[in-house]
Amino acid sequence: MTFRFVLTGGLLLSAGAAIAQTTTSAPTASRAATAPVTGRITDAVSGDVLPGATIYFPDLKQATAADENGQFSFTNLPKGRFLMQVRFVGYTAVVRTVDTGGGAPLTVALNPAETEIGQVVVTGVSASTEMRRASIPTSVVDQTRLRQTSATNAVDAIAHTPGLSQITTGAAISKPVIRGLGANRVITLNNGAKQEGQQWGDEHGIEIDEFSIDRAEIIKGPGSLLYGSDGLAGVINFLPADPVADGRILGAVAATYQTNNYQQGYSLWNAGNLNGLNWQVRGSGKLAADYRNAYDGRVYNSGFRELDGSGYVGLNKSWGYSHLTFNSFNQELGLIEGERDSTSGQFVRTTSLGEEEVVPRNGFSGYDLDVPRQQINHLRIGTDNNFILGRHRLTANIGWQQNLRREFGNPLDANETSLFFQLRTVDYALRWFLPELNGWNTTFGVSGMQQANQNKGVEFLIPAYRLLDGGVFGVTKKSFGKLDVSGGLRYDLRHITADALYLNAEEQPVPAGQGETKFAGFSSNFRNVSGSVGGAYSLSEKWLIKANAARGFRAPNIAELGSNGKHEGTVRYEIGEPDLRAETSFQLDGGLAFTSDHVSLSADVFRNRISNYIFPRTLGAATGGDSLSVEGDQVFRYGQGDARLAGGEISLDLHPHPLDWLHFENSFSMVRAVQFDQPAGQQYLPFIPADRLQSELRVNFRKVGGSRLRNLYGRGAVEHNFQQNRIFSAFDTETRTPGYTLVNLGLGSEVVSAKDRTLFSLYLTLNNVFNVAYQNHLSRLKYTAVNEATGRQGVFNMGRNLSVKLIVPLSFK
Repeated sequence: MTFRFVLTGGLLLSAGAAIAQTTTSAPTASRAATAPVTGRITDAVSGDVLPGATIYFPDLKQATAADENGQFSFTNLPKGRFLMQVRFVGYTAVVRTVDTGGGAPLTVALNPAETEIGQVVVTGVSASTEMRRASIPTSVVDQTRLRQTSATNAVDAIAHTPGLSQITTGAAISKPVIRGLGANRVITLNNGAKQEGQQWGDEHGIEIDEFSIDRAEIIKGPGSLLYGSDGLAGVINFLPADPVADGRILGAVAATYQTNNYQQGYSLWNAGNLNGLNWQVRGSGKLAADYRNAYDGRVYNSGFRELDGSGYVGLNKSWGYSHLTFNSFNQELGLIEGERDSTSGQFVRTTSLGEEEVVPRNGFSGYDLDVPRQQINHLRIGTDNNFILGRHRLTANIGWQQNLRREFGNPLDANETSLFFQLRTVDYALRWFLPELNGWNTTFGVSGMQQANQNKGVEFLIPAYRLLDGGVFGVTKKSFGKLDVSGGLRYDLRHITADALYLNAEEQPVPAGQGETKFAGFSSNFRNVSGSVGGAYSLSEKWLIKANAARGFRAPNIAELGSNGKHEGTVRYEIGEPDLRAETSFQLDGGLAFTSDHVSLSADVFRNRISNYIFPRTLGAATGGDSLSVEGDQVFRYGQGDARLAGGEISLDLHPHPLDWLHFENSFSMVRAVQFDQPAGQQYLPFIPADRLQSELRVNFRKVGGSRLRNLYGRGAVEHNFQQNRIFSAFDTETRTPGYTLVNLGLGSEVVSAKDRTLFSLYLTLNNVFNVAYQNHLSRLKYTAVNEATGRQGVFNMGRNLSVKLIVPLSFK
């Protein structure tokens, strides 16, 4: 389960807030303050008011809620035209552009339906945009879906999104894969700021607290130009809860429990807004034992523990907002090697005396961890600023991050840090939003970072390095009646310098010329021009077509360029190639969507041509064997070639009249990935997700008669992963994976008081109902040791798992 503890901090303001306050006294800024923006929210069918509906201006980070009469008001909005979103559980969200200086009261009527119409995205676009009007392929996983999902980490919580998969290393570690591309090809954002850890490693999870996520926005493909290198596959932005209404102080307590691995978690959240003084704080924690499945029993050393804190404090005023942000992620987890006793098939471990012993089939009796294990501490402190300067808007985001990653692999000394990376990053992003000109909304900006990584362990996998990265961009969009067009250009420059390292016979660093070369120092420069252009055209109120063309860029990471050593977490020996060239891609996207009151259909297709695609392959042995090995580990070397990926996603949601409470949702995702001019066994790109078909039957009831239940739902889902035979089979790099089918169930509801206030929400989820023993094609545990007693290679995924989630809202005066 996950534990969350709220961390309350002092009321600190960034320097940007002081600047903005000074600006407020200027005549131009004073005129920015307007009369209150007021309005009323109703049900479009019955005409009833909707108390509690949320009204949110995403570009201003200002929100409020409708009162018992459905009325709302804002008293401190700047003058201008801004996107406004109105949301209420069980209703289709409404999006409209509002002139905050208009003065006339607003009336918004919501239709009782459940579709993605009205979703707003803030990621990868010039300014907040209605999702259906954005030309780049985008998905949103909202709070309702996240609460109804049982997950073990942040990526796992969104991994059932069509087109999105995950590379996993047990329950604690998941890396996102968008349309077949992952690792450094996916940019991960935490509330709009780039998350910079050791993301080059498949077994390195992202350092984001699952409980802190209110919604996730997923950009598929290189269409976003705001973030530079590494967005070749796309962007995932994990967003916290919206700011609360002025004059409110809210909170929530959450607790979860999962039966399979005894995972327990707790979270405490507090947020407030007092005359523009705005804050949110959250603390959380998780504790999990070894998970189990039908074939392996308890999977030895698969537990983990986590303790996190996050939040912000700052001002929201008529001149904009300025927030000081804070995120701390701390996790310790076991790394699964999969070695078994050849007779009994039970897991074995090496004791502190260097002796091998059989681990009981039930694994550890509690939440203990053994070596090898991994410890991650990630800290980020930053500022998030948005200044309204007359008709212009300027955002400035600057952050400092430190990522400490330790891997412990010596059973004779459990506290010896085999690998220890210290990565420090200063990142920045400045964006200037120009006034609307003849319908064009244009943004210019610069973004980049400076990094330094040091080795502090007794083993060395990658060289110490320094990185300097920067880029300039311009993006624009305009509506021509039913046609919305957008596009832009970006220029990037990246410089990376790696230090040489020499070791003596005892593997200790020595001066040049006095030992064997572990890493040869090198310096590399990468530069590129990226671009994107596309449009969305409304054929009618129900039909929409989209198309986009984009050129992307990714510079090689430090592991691909310079690694040389045994990687405990991957159970392989890795060798880099310093002469690698940057990857470039050209992707075409097309989409078709139909939305009516009772049917929703969307189909998205893509074709992505990548030059200089980088991937690891095993090396053949000099003696003619299948593969070269060092101390029993296969040797992988990074190489590259030209590749093509193609595929898409199709989704169909049926909610027939008069059974509006019934939904039958279906989706199918596929990717085909080939490498050109390669012999048999090497023509397919490695580690591409299998085709996936998902179907879910769900019932939703906003009210259940005269009971105290609200927003009651029940769902039954079937997920079928097809067999994956399109593999990179040369040198035993990859193995085939048979297909499998999982059945999942869910049930939940809010319980309200006599005054219709939510007392608590309860969610039950039963995953893998029939306890199917399976290996996902992207599970790295497939490649751990063979169980000689059964003949099966690797470790299998989690078996049946019942999850209970309780959320109790709090309100303060």
